[in-house]
Amino acid sequence: MKKIFSILVFLCLLTNLLWAAEPIVKKIEIRGLKRIDEFSVRQKISQKIAVPLNPEKISDDIKKIFAMGYFDDVRVEMKFFEGGITLIYSLKEKPVITRISFYGNKEFDDDKLREQITLSRGSIADNTLIQDNALHLKAFYQSKGYWLAEVIPVVRKVRGSNAVVSFLIKEGSKVRIDKIDIEGNHAFDDNDITGVMKTSEWWLFSFLTSGGYYNSGVMKQDIRKIKDLYFNNGYLDVRVSDPEIKVDNKKHEMTIKINISEGHQYTVSSVSIEGNKAYKTDELRKLIKLKKGEVFSKKILSGDIKAINDFYSQKGYAMISIDPAVVPLKNSDKVKVIYHIMEGDLFHIGRIEISGNTKTEDKVIRREIRFDEGDLFNSALLKRSYQRLRNLDFFDTVHLQPRPRARKKLLDLDVSVKEKSTGSLSVGGGYSTTDRFMGMVDYSQANLFGTGRYLKLSGEFGSKSTLYQLSYRDPWFLDKPLSMTLSLYKTSRQYYNYSRKATGFGLGFGKPFSEYWRADVSYNFEDVTIYDVNATASTTIKDQEGKSTTSSISPSIVRDSRDYYLDPHEGSRNGIYLKYAGLGGENKYFKALLDSGWFFPLGPTTFSVRGRFGYATGLFGKQLPLYERYYVGGINTVRGLGSGEAGPRDANGDVIGGEKEIIFNFEYIFPLIPDIKLKGLLFFDAGKAYAQSEAINSLRRSAGFGIRWISPVGPLRLEWGYNLDKRDDENQSKFEFTFGTFF
Repeated sequence: MKKIFSILVFLCLLTNLLWAAEPIVKKIEIRGLKRIDEFSVRQKISQKIAVPLNPEKISDDIKKIFAMGYFDDVRVEMKFFEGGITLIYSLKEKPVITRISFYGNKEFDDDKLREQITLSRGSIADNTLIQDNALHLKAFYQSKGYWLAEVIPVVRKVRGSNAVVSFLIKEGSKVRIDKIDIEGNHAFDDNDITGVMKTSEWWLFSFLTSGGYYNSGVMKQDIRKIKDLYFNNGYLDVRVSDPEIKVDNKKHEMTIKINISEGHQYTVSSVSIEGNKAYKTDELRKLIKLKKGEVFSKKILSGDIKAINDFYSQKGYAMISIDPAVVPLKNSDKVKVIYHIMEGDLFHIGRIEISGNTKTEDKVIRREIRFDEGDLFNSALLKRSYQRLRNLDFFDTVHLQPRPRARKKLLDLDVSVKEKSTGSLSVGGGYSTTDRFMGMVDYSQANLFGTGRYLKLSGEFGSKSTLYQLSYRDPWFLDKPLSMTLSLYKTSRQYYNYSRKATGFGLGFGKPFSEYWRADVSYNFEDVTIYDVNATASTTIKDQEGKSTTSSISPSIVRDSRDYYLDPHEGSRNGIYLKYAGLGGENKYFKALLDSGWFFPLGPTTFSVRGRFGYATGLFGKQLPLYERYYVGGINTVRGLGSGEAGPRDANGDVIGGEKEIIFNFEYIFPLIPDIKLKGLLFFDAGKAYAQSEAINSLRRSAGFGIRWISPVGPLRLEWGYNLDKRDDENQSKFEFTFGTFF
């Protein structure tokens, strides 16, 4: 390059001496291009036609063309042309990669390795890029425990301007983490520090946790976590070294040493707020949790910043900024904390642009957005808009991107979605822990014609039950915020001592009356027959043999603030459900259910608690139908027990359900493989059903674990429950699975 520049400058100076003035550039030619677009090259050339030659510009232009990364050589020549000169840029393109091969890989196939690199067929054979990809492959191997892996790239030119790239791989053996040494720590013991780290020593079950092996990216995060542990406890001067790694090649083990210099622990001497104009300091101070005299905490400081930011942004201040200052006092282990607030201006909503919806009508998306054009900006409503669009379950991805127009104090909102298939037709068979072998035919469309309406036609044929059902739901009936549902069904099922078949229909309407509250009411008519009653069945069952009809109305009121209905991470769902059967028909009864579920985020994990209390009774001298009783036990109530086992039994010991129920479920849910939405859970259940005259007493208990998977075709649950107070005729444990809405 330097030689080329020197020659160019020399020629230009020589020409100047001969001409005694800069020659005029009459023409610029570009030669040697085969694949690269000429226009792209010309954009890099600053030397113009019909102006004097400028050697400095040509020198810069050569550098710019080289910087494109497409050329091995760039030369500039000059020749006389019509009283001036022609500049000729002679370019030699880099070869193009026609094949990428891997040699020596045994643990990972070629397809897996291709996922780790950015090279592909047709890429430019740039040596720097090829070396970078070799490092990516080496880092991938090291992240999987192959610390001694070596990757050597080889480039071979073939047939003119083509090249073949080969990666020669020596995998070596896995190197386990034998020990993590922490040195210099006094405020926290080794377990406190390793407890915040994802990197861990290898142990027997590391294959389940994917731990025990070194990953440089994870280790960088662990260093930050260690620092945060100290920052959250007042150690603002802490220093954490990069890990020192020693490898025992014979044992295939490594030792990691991390040195810590803790420094002093700081307490807060004062907390002040500056820059606020719209709101008084006393009002903002109520949002601040960091207090004078307490140990400083970065975590609390971050929470305070978020609280102030949310307070302002929910009142229209879209450009609010909080800059905290943590100032150590001289000759003291104290700091003063100052929250500098830059309020900015009030912003209103400008244009709301929707994109990506090739099928879904704009109005289906727009009606879920919690503000209109011209409204005052509110970050809480922006978040809620995202949640509502996600809960439609029509889209793979939802993005809401605010775009400020500072001069007009407007905030445009770009709503982009990526639609997913919402219709399905499936014909097949399966196995259910309740119905044993069964066949299924199911057609459903969750976004009918892009209108947001729901249609489902299904049939299930099991060894113990059959079901034919047609369901239709319009969430905005007549384009009003009023839902309408219609269902028709025919079903039959074998129970312990009898069988039941029924045909019915339902019609319902619902209306939201605030952001989280809604009320629904539905009417149902059902024609039921109880038959095949066992001769040894109890009187309760025999008395209900025969045909009867039920005409009922079911009002409900629900408050639902869950962030994502399929897999909640925060929020709650609380409902009161009533059912009155007595609007004609032979069956007359009343049922009530209180159902409350709460979800608490704990980092990426979730703790949930759910409680249910149900009460039912026959009316006007009629018995409560068998199929309307509460059967506690099973995957949706108390896991680990069979259906109805946690409830009353008849004289023969068969379950007959209860008129009252109480159920509690506690779950801890954690991610297993986040990329495919696979989660694990631990649970504890307690519940029981009771006869009308029976007092509510000790509950049946179970505990267990399971997995939850939001698969491409719907949510899947597999759970194992252990019966903590097993009775003689019960199983000690029970494995169950179901396909459909999560618990």
